Amino acid sequence: MRSTGFRRTCITLISCSLALSACGGSDDDDTAGGKTRITVNCMPPKSAKVDRSFFEADIKAFEKQNPDIDVVPHDAFPCQDPKTFDAKLAGGQMEDVFYTYFTDAKHVVDVNQAADITSYVKDLKSYDTIQQQLRDIYTVDGKIYGIPRTGYSMGLIYNKKLFEEAGLDPDQPPATWAELRAAAKKIAALGKGTVGYADYSAQNQGGWHFTAELYSQGGDVVSEDGKKAGIDTPEGRAVLQNLKDMRWADNSMGSKQLLVINDVQQMMGSGKLGMYLSAPDNIPILVKEKGGNYKDLALAPMPGGKGTLIGGDGYMFNKKATPEQIKAGLKWLDHMFLTPGDGFLGDYARAKKNDAPVGLPEPRLFSGAADAKDQQVKKANANVPVENYQSFLDGNQSLEMKIEPPQAQQIYSVLDSAVSAVLTKKDADVDKLLSDASGKIDAILARG
Repeated sequence: MRSTGFRRTCITLISCSLALSACGGSDDDDTAGGKTRITVNCMPPKSAKVDRSFFEADIKAFEKQNPDIDVVPHDAFPCQDPKTFDAKLAGGQMEDVFYTYFTDAKHVVDVNQAADITSYVKDLKSYDTIQQQLRDIYTVDGKIYGIPRTGYSMGLIYNKKLFEEAGLDPDQPPATWAELRAAAKKIAALGKGTVGYADYSAQNQGGWHFTAELYSQGGDVVSEDGKKAGIDTPEGRAVLQNLKDMRWADNSMGSKQLLVINDVQQMMGSGKLGMYLSAPDNIPILVKEKGGNYKDLALAPMPGGKGTLIGGDGYMFNKKATPEQIKAGLKWLDHMFLTPGDGFLGDYARAKKNDAPVGLPEPRLFSGAADAKDQQVKKANANVPVENYQSFLDGNQSLEMKIEPPQAQQIYSVLDSAVSAVLTKKDADVDKLLSDASGKIDAILARG
């Protein structure tokens, strides 16, 4: 899933108004006037005026530095439509350099639509600076097929103002699910429509959050070999039972259920919600689109202390791309996204000047000296209360970072039913829900 909406997250300098394209392939020649021409997607739509101006300016600067390369950007909405992605892959309609979610990387390789770029990444200056766990996502059977661009991890967004009103310490967010349950109950007791904790339970988003909550308790959605479901376990039972107890015994989750991300964001932005699970990129949306205030919004690591779900995106190369196009595409990625403190995602001074939030704890793509430089520039230009996110940064250091399961969307659809059942039916049978869902997931995995 994306962290900001149905499917996955747009992590941008400004907000998820940056909707990246997955438009079809181009009839453009791979050479023009002696130049190497590459088609790329991920161009912001015209509706995202500032983002688009940044993108266009960065391409212009790149072409000036590389006069032998012609970049042809494509834009569309949304970035990648799950309904059409496979058809475009099968039809060979992807750009020379095309956007993918982390969960799509292996699938694109399996259907033989990605170029093997192993022998080319030695020329990518930034490759070794990218976090190893993110590089591994685009490495299949020892071969490299893509380059990460952003990454996110799930945490707990909470309202400091409501914490104070409920007699809770806003600088000590819940570290366990038991503590979260107790805090939610106190916040809900404030009355006037205040909800202590909200969760998704429709449009596959409930299954996505079930997965995140399961990871936080040390569980897995599927077995290590990817062949069997792993949810009918004490950890899976704890996830559903906790939600059921909070909903019905504590009345801390409100009476309105079958919520999706926009519903929950609206509740948080209006000051009527204490906590929900999210990635850092939700925060500017809560402020700019939902009426929230940066000073009231804080971020903590996932309760449970064992793991967190990670996601993100990157670029792969069309299997028909020429060696010259692959080399040109890698240069473009370096310029646009992979230079600490510079480029479309890293020019924090430019972002600050244009009133974009700077100082959020993620995305955090780099490691070592590159990460230190990126963080230094970010800190120097911060315009949000970075102290509100320190707990998240500190806590994440000890969590296992885990990517979404295989066949994620199909599995999430199954888990949606289990989550929605415990939130809408007081007599829901947790054991039966897990058993039934487990059987359906086994069948999904068996089909491959």
